[in-house]
Amino acid sequence: MAASSVSRAMAFRARAGQHVAFVRKIPWTAASSELREHFAQFGHIKKCSVPFDRETGFHRGMGWVQFSSQEELQNALQQENHIIDGVKIDVQAQKPKVSQGAQTSDEEKDF
Repeated sequence: MAASSVSRAMAFRARAGQHVAFVRKIPWTAASSELREHFAQFGHIKKCSVPFDRETGFHRGMGWVQFSSQEELQNALQQENHIIDGVKIDVQAQKPKVSQGAQTSDEEKDF
């Protein structure tokens, strides 16, 4: 089951396009449903993914939220503080995919 969630997250990132927010510092008490609920205030959510670690069974503290439009993504990015379960999360626009040799962060290597 864990392997399939990782492969779904990888496929999600590959298809994501331009309207994706990368979310970090997700509290361990939250899941994709809480992310979807929080970000729905900014627009229609096409897809939401929070990958889980195969070894621990917990999510990795990061995820992706795909919006229907660039305007909805910008609305979410303009919000200064995003709080889920009492924890401030970090929200950024998804960076363009980098080539294999130029990967720099652990998050990019995992997906």
